[in-house]
Amino acid sequence: MSDPAAETGTDAGAETGTESGTGGAAGANPQAATEPVTLLIGALGGEGGGVLTDWIVAAAMAAGYPVQSTSIPGVAQRTGATTYYIEVYPEPADTLNGRTPVMSLYPAPGRVDLAVMSELVEAGRAMENGMVTPERTVLIASTHRVYAIAEKSAMGDGRYDPEPILHAARELARRPLLFDMSQAAQESGSVINAVLLGAIAGSGVLPFEREQFEQAIRDKGVAVEPNLRGFQAGYERAAASGEGTVTTAAPAAKVSRADRAPERLRQRIEAELPEPVREVALEGVARLVDYQDVRYAEQYLERLAEVRQADERHGGSGFALTREVARHLALWMSYEDAIRVAALKTRPGRIAGVRADLGAAPGEPVRITEFLDPGIEEICAILPRFVGGPIMRFAERHPWLERYRRPMEVRTDTVLGFLTLWGMARLRRFRRWSYRYGDEHALIGQWLTAVLAAAEADYALALETAGLARLIKGYGDTYRRGRGNFLAIYEGLLTPAMNGGGAWPSAERVRQAKDAALAGPEGDALAEALGQVPADQ
Repeated sequence: MSDPAAETGTDAGAETGTESGTGGAAGANPQAATEPVTLLIGALGGEGGGVLTDWIVAAAMAAGYPVQSTSIPGVAQRTGATTYYIEVYPEPADTLNGRTPVMSLYPAPGRVDLAVMSELVEAGRAMENGMVTPERTVLIASTHRVYAIAEKSAMGDGRYDPEPILHAARELARRPLLFDMSQAAQESGSVINAVLLGAIAGSGVLPFEREQFEQAIRDKGVAVEPNLRGFQAGYERAAASGEGTVTTAAPAAKVSRADRAPERLRQRIEAELPEPVREVALEGVARLVDYQDVRYAEQYLERLAEVRQADERHGGSGFALTREVARHLALWMSYEDAIRVAALKTRPGRIAGVRADLGAAPGEPVRITEFLDPGIEEICAILPRFVGGPIMRFAERHPWLERYRRPMEVRTDTVLGFLTLWGMARLRRFRRWSYRYGDEHALIGQWLTAVLAAAEADYALALETAGLARLIKGYGDTYRRGRGNFLAIYEGLLTPAMNGGGAWPSAERVRQAKDAALAGPEGDALAEALGQVPADQ
């Protein structure tokens, strides 16, 4: 949750409501006679947290209850949610004889009646900050994940384990109500803030009738029908939950590309690869056909054939090495470059998908601006080798050139902007002659040679060597660090043995070095791990 000491601002709907109304009082807080009902909302950028707050404030005012709201801005790029705080005095204004209740602008630990979080880790933040208590707080949260910057920038798998958060919700909330609201929004053709509003209404914490929430949506006048469908989905789930429910956060459904693999390559996989490898190989082939072409996928299968032969000699019937190489090789061969980015941004149906995500009504204008920031490395990557190579070598000697960036803003909702990226994507046919292609495939060749050589010495070592491909990922600084770490391990541990100048390292030694490389971007752990290697290894 954002720091309560941060500067605050009042939403457009964050005024104290003093209009008369006749709202019901179902589900009112037991302390309603003396204290406001308090709501804390945490929403990520673009999820409509401000609109959700406006709906609640409008429903309170229509029901005649004094209400106040405020917001604390979050930080861009998913490092924290924007939080909204609402207090509703649960007595109609016309019964107060002209008195005005005094309400707070900030939430206080232990004094929140309803905590509403649009994402699972945001629920964890609220609980960590003491905003959820078993004596008082109803917790409403979605179990889907939007990964934080710290998770995505980790050298390895930096994703947080959802289970401790789910366990804490069961222990800390008076009534936990957690389910995948993002999925509910998609199924109802709505957006997540409408589902959250339905869950709030269904929880019975606020002293309003369902119709008053729905009228607030109608009065807003934006995507009314989709929002009402999302509201209904959230309301029904909350109203049927009884004493509360926590739906275990299931992993995202696997999207399989295997059925898009060409038939002749599917037949080849069936004929040439053992059963434990086929599923991964089918995914890899489909991915590489989409990335480049059928001939590129055939090159992938030819490389796998060599590993399969080594596996048959040293690995037995499990074919763990072939499966591991099949997974990493497909990912490595589909490395990200400007051509790939342009292809993804101009896929058929992407604009329609963006409109659906935004909940845009038919005919409602939507502007899509792609923010690109290519540097000298990204530019040289798609140039022919005889051009890109010399420029990159020159840039390595002159660091000022490596810092060169070319910021671009391309509107893909316009004909010219779309054609700009569409034309870049068509450069795919020339990718084989690009500087980056030659560089990547040379390194892939070194990696596969090391895997095959290690298999002759120690099968467990070969598996760890195959896993070194995890270090090659991303682009920009992340890619450079990963590649540097890969080469440090390859040259420090494997090259001496491959050249006959030393003994093979143990599988454990390689695993420790790999884990050290994934521990953080500074590289200190890896340098220490490699420094511990005996001279003869």
